[in-house]
Amino acid sequence: QVQLVESGGGLVQPGGSLRLSCVASIPISSMNAIAWYRQVPGKERENIADIISGNGPWYSDSTKGRFTIYVDSAKSDTVYLQMNSLKPEDTAVYYCKAVQYGSNYWGRGTQVTVTS
Repeated sequence: QVQLVESGGGLVQPGGSLRLSCVASIPISSMNAIAWYRQVPGKERENIADIISGNGPWYSDSTKGRFTIYVDSAKSDTVYLQMNSLKPEDTAVYYCKAVQYGSNYWGRGTQVTVTS
């Protein structure tokens, strides 16, 4: 069982930045994959960035060039999502997902609202 806790969401103006954190109960390096998803009401949860073990980071078209997923070099259990140039359409609940031994684990999510 893997526990994940997201934090860092909030209210931000268009063009602003936020950094989301996801703290896991096990080292990120022991996972098959770690990912950030987001969901707005009425829509499916969307994969926006991930790191699959042995591969480089992947980004969706909607976040490429603006968001960065990275593991904290000092804290083996924390992954971040740096979000720059935020747009109103980035408003959503953001979730962290871990994959280990074929099982998916989710955090409870953190709300990000981009509005002027």
